[in-house]
Amino acid sequence: MSVWQLVAVGAVMLLGLVGVLVPGVPGQAIVWAAVMWWALTDTTPVAWGVLIGATCLLLLNQALKALLPSRRPHESGAPRRTLMAGGVAAIAGFFVIPVVGGILGYVGAVYGAERLRLGSRAAGWSSLRSVMRATGYSVLLELFSCLLVVGAWLGAVVWG
Repeated sequence: MSVWQLVAVGAVMLLGLVGVLVPGVPGQAIVWAAVMWWALTDTTPVAWGVLIGATCLLLLNQALKALLPSRRPHESGAPRRTLMAGGVAAIAGFFVIPVVGGILGYVGAVYGAERLRLGSRAAGWSSLRSVMRATGYSVLLELFSCLLVVGAWLGAVVWG
């Protein structure tokens, strides 16, 4: 697979990660389709292993999402920019501190944005709890599973 195709696959995956944060956009499906595109073009056992692992992980995520409360961003009281800041920080945090950085980035950015918006530490924590109850767990689970898939793809491309 050429470098330009790998860049295109990475761009589609990034689009899928952002799609997880935007309601109505099938971010998981976009990430999975990018992995499938890569695996069908680069037919090595590693590529097929990543595709099988991604498929299993994203199907498990779909099953677990049914157990979590549905997304209700308007009920949290937080503006959309707070949720987007959390998502962007989760994506960046995942690559700065592998795996756990995604969770830390999301929670930290939502808390920081709400503390700046509301002006006090107690109000920031209260808002973080309501955001996590309304949307956070569902978004965080979906984003984290997509980040794991992207991380596995990136590891396979770099070291595979």
